[in-house]
Amino acid sequence: MEKLEVKKVIIPVAGLGTRFLPFTRILPKAIMPVVDEPMIASSVREAKESGINDITIVISENMRLVLDYFKPKTKLENTLEKRGCFEALEKLKQVDKEFEGVNLSYALQPIPKGDGDAVLRAKLKIGKDAFGVLFHDDLFYSKTPAISQLIKFFQTAQKPIIGLKKLDGSKISKYGCVAVEKVANRLYKIKKIVEKPKQGEAPSDLAICGRYILTNEVFQYLTKAKLNKKGELILAQALQEMIDDGKVIYGCEIEGDWLECGQTADWLKSSLFLTLQHKEYGPVIKDWLKKAKLF
Repeated sequence: MEKLEVKKVIIPVAGLGTRFLPFTRILPKAIMPVVDEPMIASSVREAKESGINDITIVISENMRLVLDYFKPKTKLENTLEKRGCFEALEKLKQVDKEFEGVNLSYALQPIPKGDGDAVLRAKLKIGKDAFGVLFHDDLFYSKTPAISQLIKFFQTAQKPIIGLKKLDGSKISKYGCVAVEKVANRLYKIKKIVEKPKQGEAPSDLAICGRYILTNEVFQYLTKAKLNKKGELILAQALQEMIDDGKVIYGCEIEGDWLECGQTADWLKSSLFLTLQHKEYGPVIKDWLKKAKLF
């Protein structure tokens, strides 16, 4: 049997972004700034740095501007050149160069109906291939891109793999987490997925952190899965049904810092963290914080 390779990813961004109101009254969460670029840029970069150039972004009807960031800005470039704004022009061209070769397409999710529905909307883009799923509001600061870490294990396992991070027991109840059987260093066989367990009832300290490698078999389960009480189709539920049917699903503990951007406070902290790591802005902000004596 020919080995599956991961050459495609799905990035769902079609959620309502209610936690970021009032900003999301007019603009989608995916283009909220993280340091000096929109949030979505980090996910696309992670895919490209992992050797994946075929990227499907799942958007709602009014979110097409999410894709605009990655399109050439010829008119603006000409204007900047005529005005002699060469520093700004160079920054603009750097974006084009960085994302050159990326085959960016979109799938529509007319109504936000859960992450499982978002993945299912991209089914035709994936076909029979294995694929990654990156949630754009989960960022990682790591030597090796998070999705690349999962791909490395997938090349051997050839089974779906979920990205995991260890969390303190006081936090785990806010996340989906897993009961596991350890297979090797950082690698687990997932026995059960528990969504937001009650305090003290989590099966482990391993939380699901917004990165997946899946096979196209998941689409069969998403197609027949039932909606939850909120009318949403949940990816974790489909994966649990696969486990219940005897399918093997692994979990990989991702190395690096998990920087969440799903809520305003988390986004602010993550953006500040990345700002302090930035070669240009980091030293400036660190110096300002020392002199300001704000605390």
